[in-house]
Amino acid sequence: MTPPSNRSSRLVLEFRAGDKMLVNGAALQFQTRASVVLSNRVRFLFGKQILAPNDANTPARRLYFAIQAAYICEDAERPQFLELARGLAADYAEASTSATVKRLIERAIEELEEGKCWEAMRRVRELFPHDDAMLSAPPQE
Repeated sequence: MTPPSNRSSRLVLEFRAGDKMLVNGAALQFQTRASVVLSNRVRFLFGKQILAPNDANTPARRLYFAIQAAYICEDAERPQFLELARGLAADYAEASTSATVKRLIERAIEELEEGKCWEAMRRVRELFPHDDAMLSAPPQE
């Protein structure tokens, strides 16, 4: 989240024991209940927003993971993850016959290029059910 530049703002997050959070690329896991105050610019994800590498097992999830990596990584690493996301998006769009899927991918990449990684991730997450349905369907003859 990016606080307004002309005033001070804070974000307070409550976590339970076992909850996980990624902050600027660092993985945190809370051992006890905690309240965390974020008071400056920070890139973070927590809970269901975090996709583990071994869960990136469909085209949409691989794209989401690449965007997630671009969002939380160090600045010097960001270009490689942006390029990976662009390539995965192009491959996915090319392989899909769905106009809706192609539009969602196109919009997600536009958001990514605008620096709106969180929004791009949210849009790609909409494709998870589609992938699950397509990959579990019997092959067409």
